[in-house]
Amino acid sequence: MRIAVVTGNPKPASRTHGVALAVADTVARVLTDPVPPLVVDLAEHAPSLFDWSAPELSRLTAEVAAADVAIFASPTYKATYTGMLKAFLDRYGSNGLAGTVAVPVMTGGWAGHLLAVEVHLRPVLVELGATVPSRGLYVTEPEFAGLDAVVSKWAEPAIPLIRRALSR
Repeated sequence: MRIAVVTGNPKPASRTHGVALAVADTVARVLTDPVPPLVVDLAEHAPSLFDWSAPELSRLTAEVAAADVAIFASPTYKATYTGMLKAFLDRYGSNGLAGTVAVPVMTGGWAGHLLAVEVHLRPVLVELGATVPSRGLYVTEPEFAGLDAVVSKWAEPAIPLIRRALSR
């Protein structure tokens, strides 16, 4: 089983990226024969994000689509996900993520935007054909200190749904 992590934060190695990696570790523990995840920190690819012929981004786009589980993470910007993540997702055509189980993850400064993960990020993943079997994870600024507990709480109902989606 292959996991991909895509983080759309303009800051490389951001806290949002750390949350996405924690989710990937949690998901990997329940998968059969997981291989090391494909990790895409879009901050490292910013100069070529809008170059539709960029070979590295074309390769990454294909590898993410081929993953069994793809975690898409973004900080909350203007009550939604970043333009950087949107630019990466725009590289997919209709049903470009068909066959991929997606996990939407967002971070933010306060709980007032916690629905952004469900109202904005989930629909674009579904529009691209991904299966999104569980609620997304939204982590607020104060929760970073107890990230393991936050991810575990999210995983309790989410992991059985992800496992079921993968078995189909």
